[in-house]
Amino acid sequence: MEETNRQKKIGGVLQRDLADVIQQELKRNNVTGIIVSVSKVKVTTDLSIAKAYVSIFPAKDAEGLLNELKAIKSKLKHELAQRTKNQLRKMPELNFYLDDSLEYIESIEKAVKGEENPIENPDLLDKRKKS
Repeated sequence: MEETNRQKKIGGVLQRDLADVIQQELKRNNVTGIIVSVSKVKVTTDLSIAKAYVSIFPAKDAEGLLNELKAIKSKLKHELAQRTKNQLRKMPELNFYLDDSLEYIESIEKAVKGEENPIENPDLLDKRKKS
């Protein structure tokens, strides 16, 4: 089912504000050398749940940082609610997911450039994780 205009608008607002809130949180905790971007926010039809897809570079720090984001989810939700109080009546519940599309694209580029041959060894291209 396709997203409604309202869902797209709320997703865009949450995406922009969530990226700002996460960047501020990283600065507050003196975390350097990590780039975090919110690639997509999908909101359910009843606007109660927001799925935030987060891209983290370098990828080796991704799982740890994702777990930290999940741990401070209520703090992030409160900050977002303060920013969007004039646009939303009720703040949706936040769920964080890792967006691994950059890693997937990188592995395909490596294979295409000929560094590795996925035709001879199909295990080189890992199956993409569905969320």
